[in-house]
Amino acid sequence: MFLTGLAALAVVPTLPTAARDLDGVALFPLVAGCFVAAGLLGGVVGGHWADRAGAQRPLAAGLLLAVATLLVSGASTSIWQLAAGRFLDGLAGGMVAVAINTAIGQAYPDRLRPRVLALMSTCWIVPSLVGPPLAGLVSEWWSWRAVFLGLAALTALPALAVVAVLRGPSWSAAAPPEAERAPRPALLVATAVSLGAALGQYGVSGWNARHLLCAAAGFALLAVFATRLLPPRTWRAGRGLPTTVLLCGLGSGVFFTLEAYVPLLLVTERGAPPVVIGLAFTGAAVAWAGSSWVQGRLLERAPRHRLVAAGALTQAAAAGLAIAGTLPATPAYTAASAMVVAAVGMGLYAPSLTVLSLAHSGAGRHGYASGAMQTSQNLGQVTVLGLASALFNATLAAHAADAVGYGAAFALLLAPCALGALLATRARSPHRP
Repeated sequence: MFLTGLAALAVVPTLPTAARDLDGVALFPLVAGCFVAAGLLGGVVGGHWADRAGAQRPLAAGLLLAVATLLVSGASTSIWQLAAGRFLDGLAGGMVAVAINTAIGQAYPDRLRPRVLALMSTCWIVPSLVGPPLAGLVSEWWSWRAVFLGLAALTALPALAVVAVLRGPSWSAAAPPEAERAPRPALLVATAVSLGAALGQYGVSGWNARHLLCAAAGFALLAVFATRLLPPRTWRAGRGLPTTVLLCGLGSGVFFTLEAYVPLLLVTERGAPPVVIGLAFTGAAVAWAGSSWVQGRLLERAPRHRLVAAGALTQAAAAGLAIAGTLPATPAYTAASAMVVAAVGMGLYAPSLTVLSLAHSGAGRHGYASGAMQTSQNLGQVTVLGLASALFNATLAAHAADAVGYGAAFALLLAPCALGALLATRARSPHRP
């Protein structure tokens, strides 16, 4: 988790600068969305691999692939190669995230899981303090490519060491009988969903017939195939795991959209240097870790669904700050504080939903539940970011100022925040505290 946090927090702040240098600002939603689209496939593959063979193998494979993706992205000569690198990174990230959550479900009892999840969040503290500001300085003084290639060199040997350590006995109990295993969607279904997500992100990056056709095809694929990767009754917010999975998508979509568009606003409209954007990511990571520590220690006996509702309302406040940050009368970096506030909400929101998902799934199904959560997270990010991007580009097509487009995209985020707060009670844990 430390290696993942270091790479993720150093890379993401450099993406707006890389997109600008590669003349691909219009395709920035595709660069951001490719990571999410591949995460859909990686989450499904990693979840079912973990249920059948334990969490170690998908975790090791994801770590090695993550190093390779840094090399691909760092050598980018076009926005399309950068998007391809982000796609591979999403595939690796989906496998790693699901494998870690599955390992927690396999190796720890219910009462310790909130603390273990809080420990996973604390692994992001040092990367958050060092990664974004250092990456911003390297990008500003040298090159954004040096960030990718330097991280590849830095993480290659530790990743190999972790892979060697993981070659021990499995953490999981004996594999359950075939009849008791969670249903395994075909790889073709997961591939179709990933393709649909990528087409959708490309489609909303423009406003002409070709882009509209790609957007329609992408969201049609999602409508047909996405439901096969999620628990039944997810779209109807059925009580228990279905609502928990749905809430994961809503919250992640809000946070990811803020994380994508706030730095782009600061770079393109306010002329903020990369180091300032790196500091905003640092503040967000520290806020997330601190909020997660609070829920795991001080609020460990609080009902999880109430923490989910509190996190959703905090995200709504963050969206309001982002809207205010687009106004000319506000300080230039007001919008940057939205990332920190949204991270506080996610520190309450995400670990609580993970605990609820594991509580709602039985033995031998932790990988299935973790994979469904990862799939919902990525679908939520693709859908919310896609809708916000479509609104942003439609506003620009109407010859409005860029600030108006950003404001409209941020205002859209209030809807999933409100829905998350309203549906939280339907995810109530089946066990007494």
